[in-house]
Amino acid sequence: MIFRHDIGGCLEPAIGEYGLSRAALDRWLDRLAPAFSTLQQAARSGAMPHLSIVRETADIAAAKAALDTLCDGGEGLFVLGTGGSSLGGQTLARFGGWSIPGDNGGFPSKAKLRLRFYDNLDARSFMMGLALEKLETSRFLIISKSGGTAETLAQMLTVLTLLREAGLEARAPSMFLAVSDPRTPGRANGLRDLCEAYGIPVLDHPPGIGGRYSGLSIVGLLPLMARGLDPLAVRTGAGAVVEALLSARGPADHNSALGAAVHIALAKEKGIRAAVMMPYCDRLERFSAWYVQLWAESLGKRGEGTTPVAALGPVDQHSQLQLYLDGPREHFITVIRVGANGAAPVIPSDLAMLAHAPYLAGRSIAALVEAQALAIAEAFTAAQRPLRVIDIPRLDEAAMGALMMHFMIETVLAAALLGVDPFDQPAVEMGKEITRNHLLRSQS
Repeated sequence: MIFRHDIGGCLEPAIGEYGLSRAALDRWLDRLAPAFSTLQQAARSGAMPHLSIVRETADIAAAKAALDTLCDGGEGLFVLGTGGSSLGGQTLARFGGWSIPGDNGGFPSKAKLRLRFYDNLDARSFMMGLALEKLETSRFLIISKSGGTAETLAQMLTVLTLLREAGLEARAPSMFLAVSDPRTPGRANGLRDLCEAYGIPVLDHPPGIGGRYSGLSIVGLLPLMARGLDPLAVRTGAGAVVEALLSARGPADHNSALGAAVHIALAKEKGIRAAVMMPYCDRLERFSAWYVQLWAESLGKRGEGTTPVAALGPVDQHSQLQLYLDGPREHFITVIRVGANGAAPVIPSDLAMLAHAPYLAGRSIAALVEAQALAIAEAFTAAQRPLRVIDIPRLDEAAMGALMMHFMIETVLAAALLGVDPFDQPAVEMGKEITRNHLLRSQS
């Protein structure tokens, strides 16, 4: 078992009238059955690259070779991309430690670069970040599926300008690596054109996978490899979720389907408007941010969807928990608990007594966090608020892959229940077009 998924805290036996009856849940699972069957068929036939990618290895081998070449002689690796081009990589890199040299059997051979993500475009932050590293030993991983993302192109062009000013422009081919869609006739790709002009290598972004679903592709796995972790194990964990999908007799037999049915049923029948993701583990902080984009951009269409909220335990017990336990009954909480999450010394009794904290005597930080994560489930049940619990005995690469695949499938199935397309983002594209037009007008 990679992780345990418990929806009991969302049902009537646990929280009374504010929870779903078994009959209500069964109705929503029945509604989900056609979409679930279609997804099974897609997984079986390989028609859906989001699922079939878990069986691929050639792209990992090519990415490893390109990354090793990029990292040769480097000290700091800047990952430039935004939204789905960055959050999957951040999720996996944070799991391994952003700035900690990685060593996992020497894979990849160069895993000692400091890793820095700049996904939000802010001139001051970006320039200060670049100043933290020596320009000549900096390396840049540029990710844009379309090749036309304004923020990412602006970052790359700024770096190229700095290289030109420093007399290092000729070294661009060894300092950059890009990931973008393959060329398509009649469709411009500014990133590929720029890279071609400079002789910068470009890896193919999987064309059938959108940015927010790309975390299990090389988009997410390149930063993971830069930390010296095992990308094959990530896909193995994700593959276990796909195998469970294939072997399930119906939606009630698959955790992702149960999650989708519970979530949408609570929204439609109990007035739930917000989905709170609250892991009790710093290494999953970026996972919450990844989930927020996945859920919001996939489901928020035509008046549908719930608002995803990123939280972190235990710190947000001191900032958000009051609202969730005593505010309006419109929050659905997912708590993620991680076993053996770090080692810390046991606190001696005399020090605990001196601090008037006898409950900490003979305990450690890890024991306190574990107690808090257990207590929150009891608190939500007592307050009759819906709570889902995910327990991960061991947070490793396989667990990360399984967790990400679980929520990708859950999101796709939730979209089916809402009657929206989980793969487009028309409002986002409209915002990009307005931005480009505004910049063009300001030039005239």
